[in-house]
Amino acid sequence: MEEDKFGYPYEEEVKQAVQKFERMRRNNENYFFDVIEFESIIDYYIESNNPAQAFEAASMATEQHPHSVSIQLRKAKVLLDKGRAVETLRILKKLEHIEPGNHEIYVAKGTAMGMLGDIQGARKMFDYALSLDSDDIENILFAIVSVLQNLNYYEQLIPYLIQLMEREPNFNAHLYDLAYAYEKTEDYANSISFYLRYLEAEPFSDSAWYNLGIIYNKLEQSENAMEAYDYALAINSENTFALFNKANILSNLDRYAEAIPVYHEYLENEPDSFESMTYLAECYERCDNLTLAKKYYHDAIDLAPEFADPWFGLGVIELNSGNADDSLIYFRKAVRLDDENPEFWYLLGKAHYVKSEIKSSLSCFREALKLDIYYDDVWIDLGRILLKENLSGKAIPYLEHAYKVTGDVPGINYIMASLYLHTGAADKAFRHISLAVDIDKDIFKEYSELFPPALLTRKIARLLKSADLN
Repeated sequence: MEEDKFGYPYEEEVKQAVQKFERMRRNNENYFFDVIEFESIIDYYIESNNPAQAFEAASMATEQHPHSVSIQLRKAKVLLDKGRAVETLRILKKLEHIEPGNHEIYVAKGTAMGMLGDIQGARKMFDYALSLDSDDIENILFAIVSVLQNLNYYEQLIPYLIQLMEREPNFNAHLYDLAYAYEKTEDYANSISFYLRYLEAEPFSDSAWYNLGIIYNKLEQSENAMEAYDYALAINSENTFALFNKANILSNLDRYAEAIPVYHEYLENEPDSFESMTYLAECYERCDNLTLAKKYYHDAIDLAPEFADPWFGLGVIELNSGNADDSLIYFRKAVRLDDENPEFWYLLGKAHYVKSEIKSSLSCFREALKLDIYYDDVWIDLGRILLKENLSGKAIPYLEHAYKVTGDVPGINYIMASLYLHTGAADKAFRHISLAVDIDKDIFKEYSELFPPALLTRKIARLLKSADLN
Protein backbone atom coordinates (compact mmCIF):
# COMPACT_ATOMS: atom_id res chain seq x y z
CA MET A 1 0.00 0.00 0.00
CA GLU A 2 1.18 3.52 -0.75
CA GLU A 3 0.80 4.70 2.85
CA ASP A 4 3.14 1.97 4.10
CA LYS A 5 6.12 4.11 3.13
CA PHE A 6 5.22 6.67 5.77
CA GLY A 7 7.54 5.71 8.59
CA TYR A 8 6.22 8.39 10.93
CA PRO A 9 2.96 8.75 12.87
CA TYR A 10 1.75 11.45 10.48
CA GLU A 11 -1.83 12.64 10.69
CA GLU A 12 -4.12 11.71 7.89
CA GLU A 13 -4.02 15.24 6.49
CA VAL A 14 -0.21 15.07 6.11
CA LYS A 15 -0.38 11.70 4.36
CA GLN A 16 -3.01 13.02 2.01
CA ALA A 17 -0.94 16.14 1.23
CA VAL A 18 2.17 14.12 0.41
CA GLN A 19 0.22 11.59 -1.66
CA LYS A 20 -1.45 14.46 -3.55
CA PHE A 21 1.97 16.03 -4.25
CA GLU A 22 3.43 12.75 -5.50
CA ARG A 23 0.38 12.09 -7.63
CA MET A 24 0.83 15.52 -9.19
CA ARG A 25 4.48 14.70 -9.96
CA ARG A 26 3.59 11.30 -11.46
CA ASN A 27 0.91 12.78 -13.68
CA ASN A 28 2.99 15.86 -14.56
CA GLU A 29 0.13 18.16 -13.48
CA ASN A 30 -0.12 21.38 -11.43
CA TYR A 31 -2.13 21.40 -8.20
CA PHE A 32 -2.61 24.13 -5.65
CA PHE A 33 -1.50 23.54 -2.05
CA ASP A 34 -2.08 25.92 0.83
CA VAL A 35 0.80 26.99 3.09
CA ILE A 36 0.08 24.38 5.77
CA GLU A 37 0.03 21.58 3.18
CA PHE A 38 3.36 22.70 1.72
CA GLU A 39 4.89 22.96 5.19
CA SER A 40 3.85 19.37 5.89
CA ILE A 41 5.13 18.12 2.54
CA ILE A 42 8.52 19.82 2.89
CA ASP A 43 8.90 18.70 6.52
CA TYR A 44 8.07 15.14 5.54
CA TYR A 45 10.78 15.02 2.88
CA ILE A 46 13.33 16.68 5.17
CA GLU A 47 12.64 14.15 7.92
CA SER A 48 12.69 11.33 5.35
CA ASN A 49 16.17 12.47 4.29
CA ASN A 50 15.02 13.09 0.75
CA PRO A 51 16.65 16.44 -0.09
CA ALA A 52 15.85 16.27 -3.81
CA GLN A 53 12.08 16.06 -3.33
CA ALA A 54 12.24 18.51 -0.40
CA PHE A 55 13.92 21.03 -2.69
CA GLU A 56 11.36 20.44 -5.46
CA ALA A 57 8.49 20.94 -3.00
CA ALA A 58 10.12 24.05 -1.48
CA SER A 59 10.72 25.58 -4.92
CA MET A 60 7.11 25.04 -5.93
CA ALA A 61 5.89 26.32 -2.57
CA THR A 62 7.81 29.60 -2.93
CA GLU A 63 6.27 30.09 -6.37
CA GLN A 64 2.74 29.64 -5.02
CA HIS A 65 3.37 31.48 -1.72
CA PRO A 66 6.27 33.92 -2.28
CA HIS A 67 5.49 36.00 0.83
CA SER A 68 5.19 33.16 3.36
CA VAL A 69 7.99 33.36 5.95
CA SER A 70 7.56 29.73 7.00
CA ILE A 71 7.87 28.53 3.40
CA GLN A 72 10.89 30.72 2.73
CA LEU A 73 12.51 29.47 5.94
CA ARG A 74 11.95 25.88 4.91
CA LYS A 75 13.47 26.59 1.51
CA ALA A 76 16.49 28.04 3.29
CA LYS A 77 16.85 24.85 5.35
CA VAL A 78 16.59 22.72 2.21
CA LEU A 79 19.27 24.83 0.54
CA LEU A 80 21.49 24.27 3.59
CA ASP A 81 21.02 20.53 3.20
CA LYS A 82 22.25 20.91 -0.38
CA GLY A 83 25.30 22.91 0.79
CA ARG A 84 24.16 26.16 -0.83
CA ALA A 85 24.98 28.44 2.10
CA VAL A 86 25.35 31.71 0.14
CA GLU A 87 21.84 31.42 -1.37
CA THR A 88 20.51 30.59 2.08
CA LEU A 89 21.97 33.78 3.56
CA ARG A 90 20.26 35.88 0.87
CA ILE A 91 16.88 34.46 1.86
CA LEU A 92 17.53 34.78 5.59
CA LYS A 93 18.64 38.40 5.27
CA LYS A 94 15.18 39.25 3.92
CA LEU A 95 13.43 37.18 6.57
CA GLU A 96 15.30 38.97 9.39
CA HIS A 97 13.52 42.21 8.51
CA ILE A 98 10.13 40.52 8.39
CA GLU A 99 10.32 38.44 11.60
CA PRO A 100 13.30 39.71 13.65
CA GLY A 101 12.18 37.71 16.68
CA ASN A 102 12.13 34.29 14.97
CA HIS A 103 14.96 32.23 16.48
CA GLU A 104 14.83 29.68 13.65
CA ILE A 105 16.09 32.33 11.24
CA TYR A 106 19.20 32.93 13.33
CA VAL A 107 19.89 29.24 13.89
CA ALA A 108 19.74 28.77 10.11
CA LYS A 109 21.92 31.85 9.58
CA GLY A 110 24.47 30.53 12.06
CA THR A 111 24.44 27.21 10.23
CA ALA A 112 25.17 28.90 6.91
CA MET A 113 28.00 30.92 8.44
CA GLY A 114 29.48 27.78 9.96
CA MET A 115 29.37 26.05 6.60
CA LEU A 116 31.29 28.98 5.13
CA GLY A 117 33.93 28.72 7.87
CA ASP A 118 32.85 31.77 9.89
CA ILE A 119 32.50 30.00 13.21
CA GLN A 120 32.70 33.20 15.27
CA GLY A 121 29.85 34.71 13.27
CA ALA A 122 27.93 31.45 13.63
CA ARG A 123 28.28 31.51 17.41
CA LYS A 124 26.99 35.09 17.53
CA MET A 125 23.92 34.01 15.60
CA PHE A 126 23.37 30.98 17.85
CA ASP A 127 23.75 33.04 21.02
CA TYR A 128 21.31 35.61 19.64
CA ALA A 129 18.81 32.86 18.82
CA LEU A 130 19.03 31.64 22.43
CA SER A 131 18.28 35.15 23.69
CA LEU A 132 15.06 35.41 21.69
CA ASP A 133 12.97 32.61 23.19
CA SER A 134 13.41 31.59 26.81
CA ASP A 135 10.58 29.04 26.56
CA ASP A 136 12.22 26.94 23.86
CA ILE A 137 15.86 26.90 25.02
CA GLU A 138 16.20 23.10 24.99
CA ASN A 139 15.08 22.76 21.38
CA ILE A 140 17.25 25.68 20.26
CA LEU A 141 20.28 24.20 22.05
CA PHE A 142 19.60 20.81 20.50
CA ALA A 143 19.42 22.39 17.03
CA ILE A 144 22.69 24.27 17.61
CA VAL A 145 24.47 21.18 18.91
CA SER A 146 23.26 19.12 15.95
CA VAL A 147 24.54 21.73 13.51
CA LEU A 148 27.97 21.97 15.15
CA GLN A 149 28.26 18.17 15.28
CA ASN A 150 27.47 17.88 11.58
CA LEU A 151 30.07 20.56 10.79
CA ASN A 152 32.69 18.96 13.10
CA TYR A 153 33.04 22.06 15.27
CA TYR A 154 33.49 19.99 18.41
CA GLU A 155 35.35 22.57 20.47
CA GLN A 156 32.62 25.14 19.86
CA LEU A 157 29.72 22.78 20.56
CA ILE A 158 30.94 21.75 24.04
CA PRO A 159 29.59 24.86 25.89
CA TYR A 160 26.18 24.47 24.22
CA LEU A 161 26.10 20.75 24.98
CA ILE A 162 26.95 21.40 28.63
CA GLN A 163 24.03 23.84 28.83
CA LEU A 164 21.75 21.26 27.24
CA MET A 165 22.94 18.53 29.61
CA GLU A 166 22.30 20.76 32.62
CA ARG A 167 18.74 21.38 31.41
CA GLU A 168 18.13 17.71 30.58
CA PRO A 169 20.22 15.85 33.19
CA ASN A 170 18.32 12.58 32.72
CA PHE A 171 18.98 12.40 28.98
CA ASN A 172 22.03 10.12 28.98
CA ALA A 173 22.83 10.60 25.31
CA HIS A 174 24.17 14.04 26.16
CA LEU A 175 26.90 12.40 28.25
CA TYR A 176 27.93 10.28 25.27
CA ASP A 177 27.94 13.25 22.91
CA LEU A 178 29.98 15.30 25.34
CA ALA A 179 32.49 12.47 25.81
CA TYR A 180 32.83 12.17 22.03
CA ALA A 181 33.29 15.93 21.62
CA TYR A 182 36.06 15.97 24.24
CA GLU A 183 37.64 12.99 22.48
CA LYS A 184 37.66 14.90 19.19
CA THR A 185 39.31 17.89 20.87
CA GLU A 186 41.90 15.52 22.43
CA ASP A 187 40.81 16.40 25.96
CA TYR A 188 41.09 12.76 26.92
CA ALA A 189 40.72 13.21 30.67
CA ASN A 190 37.27 14.79 30.29
CA SER A 191 36.36 12.34 27.54
CA ILE A 192 37.11 9.34 29.76
CA SER A 193 35.21 10.93 32.64
CA PHE A 194 32.04 11.41 30.59
CA TYR A 195 32.26 8.02 28.89
CA LEU A 196 32.46 6.41 32.34
CA ARG A 197 29.50 8.47 33.56
CA TYR A 198 27.56 7.39 30.48
CA LEU A 199 28.49 3.74 31.04
CA GLU A 200 27.25 3.91 34.63
CA ALA A 201 23.82 4.64 33.16
CA GLU A 202 24.18 2.58 29.96
CA PRO A 203 26.62 -0.25 30.75
CA PHE A 204 25.68 -2.26 27.65
CA SER A 205 26.79 0.34 25.10
CA ASP A 206 29.45 -1.45 23.08
CA SER A 207 30.22 1.74 21.14
CA ALA A 208 31.02 3.62 24.36
CA TRP A 209 33.31 0.83 25.56
CA TYR A 210 34.95 0.75 22.13
CA ASN A 211 35.54 4.52 22.09
CA LEU A 212 36.93 4.30 25.62
CA GLY A 213 39.34 1.62 24.41
CA ILE A 214 40.55 3.90 21.62
CA ILE A 215 41.31 6.69 24.10
CA TYR A 216 43.13 4.39 26.51
CA ASN A 217 45.17 3.10 23.59
CA LYS A 218 46.10 6.64 22.55
CA LEU A 219 47.23 7.25 26.13
CA GLU A 220 49.29 4.02 25.96
CA GLN A 221 47.22 2.48 28.75
CA SER A 222 47.20 -0.89 27.00
CA GLU A 223 45.61 -3.01 29.72
CA ASN A 224 42.75 -0.53 30.20
CA ALA A 225 42.27 -0.40 26.44
CA MET A 226 42.04 -4.19 26.11
CA GLU A 227 39.65 -4.39 29.05
CA ALA A 228 37.40 -1.83 27.36
CA TYR A 229 37.56 -3.76 24.07
CA ASP A 230 36.71 -6.98 25.94
CA TYR A 231 33.59 -5.34 27.37
CA ALA A 232 32.63 -4.14 23.91
CA LEU A 233 33.07 -7.66 22.53
CA ALA A 234 31.14 -9.24 25.39
CA ILE A 235 28.22 -6.98 24.52
CA ASN A 236 28.59 -7.28 20.77
CA SER A 237 30.74 -10.16 19.53
CA GLU A 238 30.50 -8.77 15.98
CA ASN A 239 32.32 -5.55 16.85
CA THR A 240 35.18 -6.36 14.50
CA PHE A 241 36.92 -3.03 15.10
CA ALA A 242 37.36 -3.97 18.76
CA LEU A 243 38.83 -7.33 17.73
CA PHE A 244 41.25 -5.72 15.31
CA ASN A 245 42.40 -3.08 17.79
CA LYS A 246 42.84 -5.62 20.58
CA ALA A 247 44.97 -7.82 18.33
CA ASN A 248 47.10 -4.84 17.37
CA ILE A 249 47.69 -3.91 21.01
CA LEU A 250 48.78 -7.46 21.85
CA SER A 251 51.12 -7.47 18.87
CA ASN A 252 52.60 -4.07 19.81
CA LEU A 253 53.22 -5.42 23.31
CA ASP A 254 55.18 -8.33 21.76
CA ARG A 255 52.48 -10.73 22.99
CA TYR A 256 52.37 -12.38 19.59
CA ALA A 257 51.05 -15.78 20.69
CA GLU A 258 48.06 -14.05 22.32
CA ALA A 259 47.47 -11.84 19.29
CA ILE A 260 47.28 -14.76 16.84
CA PRO A 261 43.85 -16.15 17.84
CA VAL A 262 42.41 -12.62 17.99
CA TYR A 263 43.56 -11.92 14.44
CA HIS A 264 42.07 -15.26 13.36
CA GLU A 265 38.74 -14.34 14.94
CA TYR A 266 38.85 -11.01 13.15
CA LEU A 267 39.59 -12.72 9.82
CA GLU A 268 36.59 -15.02 10.31
CA ASN A 269 34.47 -11.86 10.15
CA GLU A 270 36.62 -9.96 7.62
CA PRO A 271 38.23 -12.64 5.42
CA ASP A 272 39.45 -10.12 2.82
CA SER A 273 41.45 -7.98 5.23
CA PHE A 274 44.94 -8.17 3.74
CA GLU A 275 46.28 -5.85 6.46
CA SER A 276 45.26 -8.22 9.25
CA MET A 277 46.65 -11.19 7.29
CA THR A 278 49.97 -9.34 7.14
CA TYR A 279 49.91 -8.61 10.87
CA LEU A 280 48.99 -12.23 11.58
CA ALA A 281 51.90 -13.38 9.41
CA GLU A 282 54.25 -11.14 11.38
CA CYS A 283 53.01 -12.65 14.64
CA TYR A 284 53.73 -16.15 13.33
CA GLU A 285 57.16 -14.94 12.19
CA ARG A 286 57.92 -13.56 15.68
CA CYS A 287 56.82 -16.92 17.13
CA ASP A 288 59.28 -18.69 14.77
CA ASN A 289 56.49 -20.41 12.85
CA LEU A 290 57.90 -19.45 9.47
CA THR A 291 55.71 -21.86 7.51
CA LEU A 292 52.50 -20.14 8.60
CA ALA A 293 54.14 -16.73 8.41
CA LYS A 294 54.95 -17.28 4.74
CA LYS A 295 51.48 -18.68 4.10
CA TYR A 296 49.69 -15.58 5.40
CA TYR A 297 52.13 -13.19 3.75
CA HIS A 298 51.40 -14.90 0.44
CA ASP A 299 47.65 -14.90 1.15
CA ALA A 300 47.86 -11.14 1.74
CA ILE A 301 49.74 -10.68 -1.54
CA ASP A 302 47.11 -12.71 -3.40
CA LEU A 303 44.43 -10.35 -2.07
CA ALA A 304 46.40 -7.12 -2.55
CA PRO A 305 49.54 -7.50 -4.69
CA GLU A 306 50.18 -3.74 -4.54
CA PHE A 307 50.36 -3.73 -0.73
CA ALA A 308 54.06 -3.47 0.12
CA ASP A 309 54.15 -4.81 3.70
CA PRO A 310 53.77 -8.57 3.01
CA TRP A 311 56.52 -8.37 0.35
CA PHE A 312 58.73 -6.77 2.98
CA GLY A 313 57.77 -9.43 5.54
CA LEU A 314 58.83 -12.19 3.18
CA GLY A 315 62.10 -10.34 2.62
CA VAL A 316 62.78 -10.23 6.35
CA ILE A 317 62.17 -13.97 6.68
CA GLU A 318 64.53 -14.77 3.82
CA LEU A 319 67.24 -12.40 5.08
CA ASN A 320 67.08 -13.84 8.59
CA SER A 321 67.19 -17.34 7.10
CA GLY A 322 70.41 -16.57 5.25
CA ASN A 323 68.79 -16.32 1.83
CA ALA A 324 70.06 -12.90 0.78
CA ASP A 325 69.31 -13.43 -2.93
CA ASP A 326 65.64 -14.18 -2.28
CA SER A 327 65.37 -11.38 0.26
CA LEU A 328 66.60 -8.88 -2.34
CA ILE A 329 63.76 -9.88 -4.66
CA TYR A 330 61.14 -9.20 -1.99
CA PHE A 331 62.76 -6.02 -0.63
CA ARG A 332 63.10 -4.53 -4.11
CA LYS A 333 59.42 -5.23 -4.73
CA ALA A 334 58.49 -3.57 -1.43
CA VAL A 335 60.56 -0.49 -2.26
CA ARG A 336 58.98 -0.23 -5.72
CA LEU A 337 55.54 -0.26 -4.12
CA ASP A 338 56.44 2.13 -1.29
CA ASP A 339 59.65 4.11 -1.72
CA GLU A 340 58.93 6.40 1.23
CA ASN A 341 59.38 3.82 3.97
CA PRO A 342 62.87 4.16 5.48
CA GLU A 343 62.77 0.66 6.98
CA PHE A 344 62.34 -0.85 3.51
CA TRP A 345 65.45 0.95 2.26
CA TYR A 346 67.40 0.01 5.40
CA LEU A 347 66.72 -3.74 5.10
CA LEU A 348 67.37 -3.63 1.36
CA GLY A 349 70.74 -2.07 2.22
CA LYS A 350 71.47 -4.81 4.75
CA ALA A 351 70.69 -7.47 2.16
CA HIS A 352 73.06 -5.82 -0.30
CA TYR A 353 75.78 -5.76 2.36
CA VAL A 354 75.36 -9.49 3.02
CA LYS A 355 76.01 -9.92 -0.70
CA SER A 356 79.14 -7.72 -0.31
CA GLU A 357 77.55 -5.11 -2.55
CA ILE A 358 78.94 -2.21 -0.52
CA LYS A 359 78.11 0.61 -2.89
CA SER A 360 74.48 -0.49 -3.23
CA SER A 361 74.23 -0.98 0.51
CA LEU A 362 75.48 2.54 1.29
CA SER A 363 73.17 3.95 -1.37
CA CYS A 364 70.16 2.31 0.30
CA PHE A 365 71.25 3.57 3.72
CA ARG A 366 71.47 7.07 2.27
CA GLU A 367 67.88 6.79 0.98
CA ALA A 368 66.71 5.61 4.40
CA LEU A 369 68.37 8.57 6.12
CA LYS A 370 66.83 11.00 3.63
CA LEU A 371 63.45 9.78 4.83
CA ASP A 372 64.34 9.60 8.53
CA ILE A 373 67.46 11.43 9.60
CA TYR A 374 67.04 10.13 13.18
CA TYR A 375 67.02 6.45 12.18
CA ASP A 376 69.71 5.23 14.61
CA ASP A 377 69.86 1.65 13.34
CA VAL A 378 70.94 2.98 9.94
CA TRP A 379 73.62 5.26 11.43
CA ILE A 380 74.96 2.39 13.56
CA ASP A 381 75.23 -0.02 10.65
CA LEU A 382 76.67 2.73 8.48
CA GLY A 383 79.42 3.26 11.05
CA ARG A 384 80.13 -0.44 11.28
CA ILE A 385 80.46 -0.75 7.50
CA LEU A 386 82.69 2.29 7.14
CA LEU A 387 85.03 1.02 9.84
CA LYS A 388 85.04 -2.60 8.75
CA GLU A 389 85.62 -1.74 5.11
CA ASN A 390 88.34 0.80 6.02
CA LEU A 391 86.38 3.61 4.40
CA SER A 392 86.84 6.16 7.17
CA GLY A 393 89.05 8.49 5.16
CA LYS A 394 86.79 8.43 2.11
CA ALA A 395 83.60 8.80 4.20
CA ILE A 396 84.65 11.77 6.31
CA PRO A 397 84.40 14.44 3.54
CA TYR A 398 80.99 13.10 2.53
CA LEU A 399 79.79 13.07 6.14
CA GLU A 400 81.13 16.58 6.75
CA HIS A 401 79.01 17.77 3.83
CA ALA A 402 76.02 15.80 5.15
CA TYR A 403 76.56 17.30 8.60
CA LYS A 404 76.13 20.81 7.19
CA VAL A 405 72.74 19.72 5.91
CA THR A 406 71.51 17.63 8.84
CA GLY A 407 72.90 19.70 11.71
CA ASP A 408 73.33 18.18 15.14
CA VAL A 409 71.61 14.83 14.74
CA PRO A 410 72.89 12.34 17.37
CA GLY A 411 73.57 9.60 14.83
CA ILE A 412 75.83 11.57 12.54
CA ASN A 413 77.73 13.05 15.51
CA TYR A 414 78.43 9.60 16.98
CA ILE A 415 79.52 8.29 13.56
CA MET A 416 81.80 11.25 12.86
CA ALA A 417 83.29 11.05 16.37
CA SER A 418 84.12 7.39 15.80
CA LEU A 419 85.61 7.98 12.34
CA TYR A 420 87.71 10.90 13.54
CA LEU A 421 88.87 8.82 16.50
CA HIS A 422 89.91 6.00 14.21
CA THR A 423 91.81 8.39 11.91
CA GLY A 424 93.60 10.10 14.81
CA ALA A 425 91.75 13.44 14.75
CA ALA A 426 91.15 13.42 18.51
CA ASP A 427 89.98 17.04 18.87
CA LYS A 428 87.33 16.67 16.17
CA ALA A 429 86.29 13.34 17.67
CA PHE A 430 85.85 14.99 21.07
CA ARG A 431 83.80 17.82 19.59
CA HIS A 432 81.34 15.48 17.87
CA ILE A 433 80.96 13.03 20.73
CA SER A 434 80.37 15.97 23.09
CA LEU A 435 77.56 17.21 20.85
CA ALA A 436 76.07 13.71 20.54
CA VAL A 437 76.11 13.14 24.31
CA ASP A 438 74.54 16.54 24.94
CA ILE A 439 71.71 15.80 22.50
CA ASP A 440 70.99 12.19 23.47
CA LYS A 441 73.36 10.33 25.76
CA ASP A 442 70.85 7.51 26.33
CA ILE A 443 71.53 5.98 22.92
CA PHE A 444 75.32 5.90 23.36
CA LYS A 445 75.17 2.23 24.36
CA GLU A 446 73.86 1.44 20.88
CA TYR A 447 76.97 3.07 19.37
CA SER A 448 79.43 1.93 22.04
CA GLU A 449 81.03 -0.77 19.89
CA LEU A 450 82.24 2.00 17.58
CA PHE A 451 84.31 3.36 20.47
CA PRO A 452 86.68 0.59 21.66
CA PRO A 453 88.16 1.55 25.09
CA ALA A 454 91.75 1.13 23.87
CA LEU A 455 91.17 3.88 21.29
CA LEU A 456 89.65 6.46 23.63
CA THR A 457 91.66 9.53 24.56
CA ARG A 458 91.76 10.58 28.19
CA LYS A 459 89.56 13.56 27.39
CA ILE A 460 86.87 11.42 25.77
CA ALA A 461 87.09 8.81 28.52
CA ARG A 462 86.55 11.54 31.16
CA LEU A 463 83.57 12.86 29.18
CA LEU A 464 81.96 9.43 29.03
CA LYS A 465 82.68 8.79 32.70
CA SER A 466 81.15 12.12 33.78
CA ALA A 467 78.04 11.22 31.74
CA ASP A 468 77.94 7.72 33.33
CA LEU A 469 78.54 6.12 29.94
CA ASN A 470 81.48 3.83 30.71
